[in-house]
Amino acid sequence: MVRFEDLRIFVASADHGSFSGAARELDVSPAVASAALKRLEQTLDARLFVRSTRSLRLTADGERYLEYARSAIATLEAGKNAMARDKTAISGTLSVSIPSDLGRHVLLPWLDDFQSQHPRVSFQVRISDRLADLYRQPVDIAIRYGKPSDSALVALPLAEQNSRVVCASPAYLARHGVPQKPEDLRNHNCLSFVLGETLHDRWAFDHEGTALTVPIKGDRVGDDGDLVRRWALAGKGVAYKSRYDVLRDLRAGRLVALLPDYATEPSPLYLLCVHRMLLSPAVKRLREFLQERFRQFDAGQGDAG
Repeated sequence: MVRFEDLRIFVASADHGSFSGAARELDVSPAVASAALKRLEQTLDARLFVRSTRSLRLTADGERYLEYARSAIATLEAGKNAMARDKTAISGTLSVSIPSDLGRHVLLPWLDDFQSQHPRVSFQVRISDRLADLYRQPVDIAIRYGKPSDSALVALPLAEQNSRVVCASPAYLARHGVPQKPEDLRNHNCLSFVLGETLHDRWAFDHEGTALTVPIKGDRVGDDGDLVRRWALAGKGVAYKSRYDVLRDLRAGRLVALLPDYATEPSPLYLLCVHRMLLSPAVKRLREFLQERFRQFDAGQGDAG
């Protein structure tokens, strides 16, 4: 296989008419330059130079090959420069996996806004509450609640302060009453979420440093976070949702936060990828953009929509 450096030495030798001139230009020793030319001739099975003690001139094969060598070097340098530009440009296609409820109602409009600011970025979006297999599926980054159990993944925080909230619609509470403590949830229709084979039917709380886990039950189980939120809005029961999933509903009065004296499970939000080399300028800028949007969302600034 032809080496790039051998090509450079060949072209420089042809331009200078000597190995020593090429060596000075490329900052290598004359011996290295001579060895590179011998290696290139062996690879091509052709004599490229006629050598004498005082001069170095191209053979007919060398003259023909010089044009291709120059073209190859120019192409490779152009590729190198293009990659260097890409490493600093906010551009390219990002394949993003986002959770169902937060993705549809919060993140998708934000991605639209990001794209309007950076029109050279395009998105391929996958919506699912299952964590995409970032090693096997064509996904660059995933946005998920909770730090992943796979410690090999790069997990960058987007909103670490987020937590879960127990909530229900005013209509449901008017019919069934307002729970005053976590144990009261046993008497309510609780809307369960199932992810894969795991049914989340035990809701965790903390009160003045004392942990409490309450087993819940109800007549509806969903494997889609958006579906569980819709059931809660329709007055079908009590939900235990990420605060960001229902923040607009809470502010609008469509849902009511319950058990305010009890701390709930933390639900930090992370941007995940398999390697830091995948943190392109576009990904880094997207992360900064989303962090700022979540800060605005928390502060209620224009509802961050």
